[in-house]
Amino acid sequence: MTYIIISLALYVLIMAFISYTGYKKTKSTSDYLLAGKEIHPIVMALSYGATFISTSAIVGFGGAAGQYGMGLLWLTVFNIIAGVFIAFVLFGKKTREIGHRLGTNTMPEFFARRFNSKLMQGYSGILIFLFMPVYASSVLKGIVDYIAKYTGVSFNVVLIVLGVLAGVFVIMGGLKGIMYADAFQGTLMFAGMAFLIIYTYSILGGVTHAHEALALLPRQPGVAEQTEGLVKAGFVGWTDMPRSGSPLWWNVITTLVAGVGIGVLAQPQLSVKFMTVKSGRELNRAVLSGGIFILFMTGVAFTVGALSNVAFYNETGRIAIKAAGANDSIIPAYIKAFLPEWFGGIFLVVLMAAAISTLNALTHTMGTALGRDFLKQSLRLRSDTIRLTRIAMLIGLVISVVLTWLSGKLDVSMAIIAIGTSMFYGLCAATFLPTYIAALYIKKFPRGAAHVSMIAGSAVSLFWLFFVQEKTSGSLRICRLLFGIDSVVKDTPLHTLAMVDAIVIALPLSIIAALIAWAVIGSAKESQQAPVTVSAD
Repeated sequence: MTYIIISLALYVLIMAFISYTGYKKTKSTSDYLLAGKEIHPIVMALSYGATFISTSAIVGFGGAAGQYGMGLLWLTVFNIIAGVFIAFVLFGKKTREIGHRLGTNTMPEFFARRFNSKLMQGYSGILIFLFMPVYASSVLKGIVDYIAKYTGVSFNVVLIVLGVLAGVFVIMGGLKGIMYADAFQGTLMFAGMAFLIIYTYSILGGVTHAHEALALLPRQPGVAEQTEGLVKAGFVGWTDMPRSGSPLWWNVITTLVAGVGIGVLAQPQLSVKFMTVKSGRELNRAVLSGGIFILFMTGVAFTVGALSNVAFYNETGRIAIKAAGANDSIIPAYIKAFLPEWFGGIFLVVLMAAAISTLNALTHTMGTALGRDFLKQSLRLRSDTIRLTRIAMLIGLVISVVLTWLSGKLDVSMAIIAIGTSMFYGLCAATFLPTYIAALYIKKFPRGAAHVSMIAGSAVSLFWLFFVQEKTSGSLRICRLLFGIDSVVKDTPLHTLAMVDAIVIALPLSIIAALIAWAVIGSAKESQQAPVTVSAD
């Protein structure tokens, strides 16, 4: 416990200093919303990576790898190709260029000024504010679970303390403070994950022996009985992909890999960071450091999650999910059982850094979405932008804390962290990605087509999440409340659709809707009108 207290005290002091420095250097709305557009590329890359990789990746998806196997490493591949290379080179440069030219400070404002549509800004802003707390609560749950289980402190007490800390750090410092804090936290995360993978291989007899043991584990005595349910769902082994077309295959491929791997391209809390650097050349310089960071964060989490099965089996005769009791508990239980006590305190700070860095960015985005995009720009409230944004941040953070508290009372066997993350990533992809691509690369794309794409993508995605996809609709329980079943296609000829993630249906339909609307409307003159006038603040 001494290690934990010392580590946490140092972490909080450093974060407080960085936030206060950000507060003192924030002189304008641009400073608060876009860090003055003068961030160093390595700081931007670390901030982007630390925001992208949270406790949902380390604890939630690491736990999923512990249960389902190394097939999740395909998500690492997607994250590097789409989340770093495509995002920085193909999306980032154009976003920075157009965003600076139009004087935008947020992604909803980017859409509004690019297509001359206040409706688009208000719709995007309120959608982000309403559904981003689901993702934020997933991030919070990951770190709260870990601290509560590792220290024995009450879940509710840890939740309140972390909520207060996050509020102070982000509301005071603005984006400038957030990005420098992220760079510090990203460095902690990198060092912690490097030690974790090295130590894991050392206790399992080296890289080759560890992976051979994992490959042979399904044939070890007693394992078949423990994996019976997984095998029925399509599980083959921790070093193999699930059986093609099985429920588990659909979950891994469409929800965990595609949902997050593609959804990263349309995340408002990530895209806005492209507008914080001085030039497109700075983004090129950030690609290498960003790619290495993502590789270490997700690759280590997924590898250690899967290998934890060998460690638990050797020690207890049980696989990870049976020893830990829940998907989201695998990584915390592994750290507590097998790593040195001093590292437990250090890793707690690593997870704190992962959680707070992401939570800060999400809270900032929720605040700008409600405060600036919806209340200030769409409803035209006459109030200071920074004041409105800070109030909205507080509201968003409180909602996230309440959702985290509620999730703590749900069935602990559910992978709540991974589900919440993939839900929000998929919703953003279906709603924003086609319009985002059009905004960057199609000069005469009509405003009406952008409206149709956004509305169709969000409507289909939400319908699928609430009423069709059994894993999410069963968790949200609205379908059961209205119809008495977890999915409207269950026990019908279309029952396979209950396994398919919303992004697989909603994103293609959003693209089709955009193309049909474009064909009907044509190259409308409205798309060439002057951008919306940039307000003084």
